[in-house]
Amino acid sequence: MTQHTEIPSDLLPTTVRDFLTAHIAYDADTASSFLTEDAVIVDQDQTFRGREVVHAFLRDAGSEFEYTTEQIGAHRVDDAHWVVTLRLEGTFPGGLAELDYRFTLRDALITDLVIANHPA
Repeated sequence: MTQHTEIPSDLLPTTVRDFLTAHIAYDADTASSFLTEDAVIVDQDQTFRGREVVHAFLRDAGSEFEYTTEQIGAHRVDDAHWVVTLRLEGTFPGGLAELDYRFTLRDALITDLVIANHPA
């Protein structure tokens, strides 16, 4: 599956760490506070644009399932681009997923986030 040879989470930008902490805790208000006004999230080929629409996505995403989340990898692409790999295990179809959260930062806020299956 996934190699665990990347950077520890404490080396991620504070914005990314704090967003993920809030997102995993289902705290859409706090998670949204780390986004630019024109933020875009793409989740499994579905696109959400603007802070209000993205907030609704963050509030509702996965709410019909119970699952645990574990960070299993992270790496820096460059100063503005970071990738965090999360393993979700729960009651959703398939029961196990590894997802890459690909962040783009601008002025210490998240401007783009692409959530996609982690390559096998």
